[in-house]
Amino acid sequence: MTIQDLKSQNLILFEVISGSRSFGLATPTSDTDIKGVYYLPKEKFFGLDYIPQVSNETNDEVYYELGRFIELLLKNNPNILEILASPEDCILYKHPLMEQLKIEDFLSKLCKDSFAGYAVTQIKKARGLNKKIVNPLPKEKKSLLDFCYALEGYKTISVLEFLKQNNFRQEQVGLVDLPNSRGMFAMFYDNDATLRYKGIIQKENSNEVSVSSVPKNEKLIGYLFCNQDGYSKYCKEYTEYWSWIDKRNEERYNTNQQHGKNYDSKNMMHTIRLLQTAEQILDTGKLNIRVPNREELLDIKAGNREYDDLLEMADNLIASIENHFATSVLPERPNEENAIQTLIKIREELYQ
Repeated sequence: MTIQDLKSQNLILFEVISGSRSFGLATPTSDTDIKGVYYLPKEKFFGLDYIPQVSNETNDEVYYELGRFIELLLKNNPNILEILASPEDCILYKHPLMEQLKIEDFLSKLCKDSFAGYAVTQIKKARGLNKKIVNPLPKEKKSLLDFCYALEGYKTISVLEFLKQNNFRQEQVGLVDLPNSRGMFAMFYDNDATLRYKGIIQKENSNEVSVSSVPKNEKLIGYLFCNQDGYSKYCKEYTEYWSWIDKRNEERYNTNQQHGKNYDSKNMMHTIRLLQTAEQILDTGKLNIRVPNREELLDIKAGNREYDDLLEMADNLIASIENHFATSVLPERPNEENAIQTLIKIREELYQ
């Protein structure tokens, strides 16, 4: 089922402009995000083809099935509460039945974890991005050989340097596993390439060293240590880094590079906004998503704040949220029974 199907079959119950335009944070380059609620045709809802969500390829248009929408409201999901709390000038369509869903029936103390908890994960994400920007990884991937070392007296040297110094080829090295010594191997060399040693690694992309069958009385040339854990960690970081390079939003990345603060400024703006929203809900018992501090938040988005200052700002907001949580008159969680009865009532009217 596609968004076009929802529209052509008149299945949409609620449709709003969301994101920066609903928050009052839109700039000339802002996209227009659309969110909405729909119900399924009777045969799909009562059959086996339940579809909880429909979106376009870029995910800037997302619609939730009515039951899924209410399920997420009960969890105080930030995106879903913000859809229901959309300002009047952002509502494109609202079926009369949607009037039965009131934002005040869903606001609860769960928002501390749903809003603030999500914001904390975004701070961690910002730190991760900071690390990627500050520590770029070359496109040419290292091999396991780069994480192998030869013992030389009381120190170690890169096995690649060891091979170069001795005019050895890694393909003619035979390794023997040393018992009770994780990652340690005895090294032997086949000058004539007649013993068919397997080499230190058999392929450039090998994930582990190779051990060979070495005849007795062969001359030991040294000992090798393989930092397998270090190589595994590097491979994970390499994959994450180049996946991020492939998928990153170039406009946002270039903005981050221009302001030179080494963090995703748009991400940090929304992190602060989420924390301020959680503080507002717990303090007032209401949700107004149109921000009162547009200039402050856009200043953060522009990268005009130091990263450490933003983290301190976030820490102060989290402390304030904890204080408001202790005195808030909001219920611990929404009344699930009432929400279910409302859902049933709406469905009965839709399916008659």
